Amino acid sequence: MSGICQTVKPGETCVFWKKTGCTYNGGTCHPVVEACEGCDRIKEYPSGLYCTSCSEPALKWKNGACNLATHVKKGNGNGSSKKLNPLKASKRMAAGR
Repeated sequence: MSGICQTVKPGETCVFWKKTGCTYNGGTCHPVVEACEGCDRIKEYPSGLYCTSCSEPALKWKNGACNLATHVKKGNGNGSSKKLNPLKASKRMAAGR
């Protein structure tokens, strides 16, 4: 059951807020990181800038682009970033494709 945040995002519904307080790792949500600048999910609270979708934005950027970021362009589907099997690629080149 969710509660209403009483710390960094006052008045917002939060799945981590319980009777005992914030149960998120570290006991609080973490502010946005520099890579989040320009995202539509950032909201300003009296305590700073926070993501409305993620409690710890730095973790979302740890292994590449955040999957929730609204300001990051997704691949256009043309396959240019698709990884190729080197063996199959060499066979195609030999076949003249």
